[in-house]
Amino acid sequence: MKQQRRFFLKKAGKMSASLVMAGSMGPLLSACGQQKQPAEETAMATDTTPEDVATAPLFFQISLAQWSLNKSLFGGKMDNLDFAKVTREEFGLDGVEYVNQFFKDKATDQAYLAQMNQRADDNGVKNLLIMVDGEGLLGTLDAAKRAKAVESHYKWVEAAKTLGCHSIRVNASTNEGTAEEVAAAAAESLAKLSEFAAPENINVIVENHGSYSSDGEWLAGVIAQVNMDNCGTLPDFGNFWFDWRTRDRQFDRYVGVKAMMPYAKAVSAKAHEFDQNGNEAHTDYVKMLQIVKDAGYTGYLGIEYEGDGLSEYEGIKATRDLLIKAGGMVV
Repeated sequence: MKQQRRFFLKKAGKMSASLVMAGSMGPLLSACGQQKQPAEETAMATDTTPEDVATAPLFFQISLAQWSLNKSLFGGKMDNLDFAKVTREEFGLDGVEYVNQFFKDKATDQAYLAQMNQRADDNGVKNLLIMVDGEGLLGTLDAAKRAKAVESHYKWVEAAKTLGCHSIRVNASTNEGTAEEVAAAAAESLAKLSEFAAPENINVIVENHGSYSSDGEWLAGVIAQVNMDNCGTLPDFGNFWFDWRTRDRQFDRYVGVKAMMPYAKAVSAKAHEFDQNGNEAHTDYVKMLQIVKDAGYTGYLGIEYEGDGLSEYEGIKATRDLLIKAGGMVV
């Protein structure tokens, strides 16, 4: 606790100095006719160093989910092979969570996967997991499509093993059928995929990611039904809309995360927007992290910034700094 107190007093001192400097510069900037920055941009100014990230006395570690940089990657401003380097050099983090969409045709390309491993090694970064999309819904009620979806994920299990990851994240839900029907179908598919992944020492983990899966208690029930050591959850702090398009129904995020945490093998720290104190506008991070800690989880929390108010880089830094701040307030 003494180490934790010293660290956060040091950070508080830095923040105070920054605020004093900002206050003293305010009249000067106004006198020069410069416009003030938007409140959100001003609040997100950070002086966190890689040393701060590495030495923060937290019960968890911090990684970066590749989706946080999806605009840069889809827009051609960043290449998948540079992800590990950017994660380390720009944000001081040592864990990465890939999204298969950014190397969709490379799952069986051993030379390419070797390059990804080399880039990670060169930057002292751990490959943690692959988030797999577009390979079919494991909860579909169509038996033939379900079987095809299971087999379509096999190559990503093998790619995860090659990259030294511990898990692949899959999608298990669908809008067809009743909650009970989809749960039974998803459990069957997850069991088959987990059976394939077990000899490779790869976990199959499911995220709350729309439709029935956004009900954390439903998803926890599916994983309990599978009842396999390498099948678990990836609780996301923010994915609790049953339909992202209409946004007419949302599951309680704290209840949902609490239900999923006993099966968690990774956790996603979702962020969209921040207030002037650097707190996430929709999620109480201290409350959420307390739930995570109470579950006995001590692994990585993956930053997944999806907002528009800040740039991708600034949003990632703001989420990282909030995790450090909130993590220090958990008892």
